[in-house]
Amino acid sequence: MNLTEDTLHGAQERAKFREMKEGTQEDWALIGGEYMAFAKGLPDRVLAHLKLLDGDFGGFPVCRLEHSLQTATRAYRDGRDEDYVVMALLHDIGDTLGTYNHPEVAASIIKPFVSEELHWICQNHGHFQGYYYFHYLGMDRESREQFRGSPHFDACAEFCEKYDQAAFDPDYESESLEFFEPMVRRVMARPINSLYARAAEQQAA
Repeated sequence: MNLTEDTLHGAQERAKFREMKEGTQEDWALIGGEYMAFAKGLPDRVLAHLKLLDGDFGGFPVCRLEHSLQTATRAYRDGRDEDYVVMALLHDIGDTLGTYNHPEVAASIIKPFVSEELHWICQNHGHFQGYYYFHYLGMDRESREQFRGSPHFDACAEFCEKYDQAAFDPDYESESLEFFEPMVRRVMARPINSLYARAAEQQAA
């Protein structure tokens, strides 16, 4: 049986161009509408990917999902706002696809939705977290010192000290992923720092 392209990919309306330079206003109106519908599913995709960390211990006392939940729970119970708590929840989501650069992967995911400081914390927390263990692996535990002049240095150090490095306690009672789901949805409802933020606002209007 031969499967047509429509069978494989769906028969919904599509733009007519073969190269972007041939695109028309009608083409891009169609694509823009599809883009917004797809963008609304981002929280679902993020939450589904976060669940991939469940049961993945990697030798740690708790699995990577529990570590994420525990980090977010500690931040939440300490009175941090939702943006901060969502950053804490997602800070290690890059572990699956960004084995060698997981902080940058997580930071890219949250960048459109959070402040510069929260993005910076997420992007650089690997260096700061290393203060607690790099020396056991033959690495430089003072790696974070290269960022000493940053206005976000102390905030990142605090995140790691109070929430991240402390979140490996098997006896700690974390909130569930379902508890944090509404926060993720609210924070990701509208981008504030994105190349496409203006287009998204126009489409939503």
